[in-house]
Amino acid sequence: MLLRLRLLLITLGGSVALLVVLCLGAQNLSERYRLKLGVGMTAPLPAGFIVGVSTVLGVISGGSLAVVLMPNSQR
Repeated sequence: MLLRLRLLLITLGGSVALLVVLCLGAQNLSERYRLKLGVGMTAPLPAGFIVGVSTVLGVISGGSLAVVLMPNSQR
């Protein structure tokens, strides 16, 4: 149980660090795009930021899935 918690915290911590670096790097991009959603549109965002956020969400979901599917340790 402790190993699962540790792996989950490492995954979340790494993802937060990636998101912070992504936010800092996306500050000076000039080309911004809007995403069309079913209800409305988003604020203008750089294309790299959109791709980066989807990558961070993939890291979070993949790490969480690995923690959930990890076999129980036998003592």
